[in-house]
Amino acid sequence: MDATRVSVVGATGYTGAELLRLIAGHPRLELAAIVGHSTIGQPVAEALPSVTGTLSARIEAFDASAVASRSDAVFCALPHGASAAVVRELRALGTVVLDLSADFRLADPEVHREWYGDHAAPELVSQAVYGLVELHREALRTADLIAVPGCFPTASILALAPLVREGLVAIDSIVIDAKTGVSGAGRAPKLEAHLPEIGEGIRAYKVAGLHRHTPEIEQELGRLAGQSVRVTFTPHLIPITRGVLATAYAVATPSSLGAERCAEAARALYDGSPAVSVLPVGTDPDTLWVRGANRALLSYAVDARTGRVVAQCAIDNLVKGAAGQAVQCLNVRFGFDEAEGLRAPAVWP
Repeated sequence: MDATRVSVVGATGYTGAELLRLIAGHPRLELAAIVGHSTIGQPVAEALPSVTGTLSARIEAFDASAVASRSDAVFCALPHGASAAVVRELRALGTVVLDLSADFRLADPEVHREWYGDHAAPELVSQAVYGLVELHREALRTADLIAVPGCFPTASILALAPLVREGLVAIDSIVIDAKTGVSGAGRAPKLEAHLPEIGEGIRAYKVAGLHRHTPEIEQELGRLAGQSVRVTFTPHLIPITRGVLATAYAVATPSSLGAERCAEAARALYDGSPAVSVLPVGTDPDTLWVRGANRALLSYAVDARTGRVVAQCAIDNLVKGAAGQAVQCLNVRFGFDEAEGLRAPAVWP
């Protein structure tokens, strides 16, 4: 069977590098083009030493016609706001696009404008399918524009979706406390990601509803609840390279709800998923257990004193939170086994 040809636009960031790693190990994919900006003409191994001895191609400038003519699908790993115009060009040429920015994740143009400003390709928003496979698997089978979720929303939604879907929590009581590794800030040097600034500390940022991933979480939970959902979401930067741990709190309904019932709801929703595992009650997930893997580990507990459910999810922000999730979406879209190229366990310790 002929290989499916894929290209990566924005290949030299952390997410792009992770895409190249996963494509190289995927038995059904052939890498067609590696597209960058500041490193055009360089051998990819100069920009990404991790691919030395694996990939020998040179980094190309973006040319929509050239990329589309050689690709069955394109992963677009550009920053928010920079992606929409590139996606528009590729879609006009009939190419399947998996966009890893936030440009097509929000279905409501007004919500997008509130959080991100004016959209560069508003006519394409209605065509995009939100790429959380566990919730939108059937729609993804025929999607030509896939909006790959962010890492915080992935972990938060996976933890809370079974509870919201089954009406096991009060939807007006949800609080999410999430921690992320520094790679989530991207590869470009930033003071807040500088080792002496982050190496010995932990801090919250974009507190009190200011983080742009908030409406993404609310959108997907609202779809499940059948009504508007508002959450309190607080992210924290912690001194590790990879990993997201989301811990969500919500009032249990009924108040007699037990942890095993929550876990059962999650097992039912994610039955057959190659990426999501529900841990035994009493076991808490660790980001170390998912490092480098397209895995999400969930756990549930109930605080009987306060009547609150505690839902946790650990993922690797660059894999299930970005590149691995994109490959999982592509597998579904092209009719491959959903876990193709993504079966490797975590790198541990």
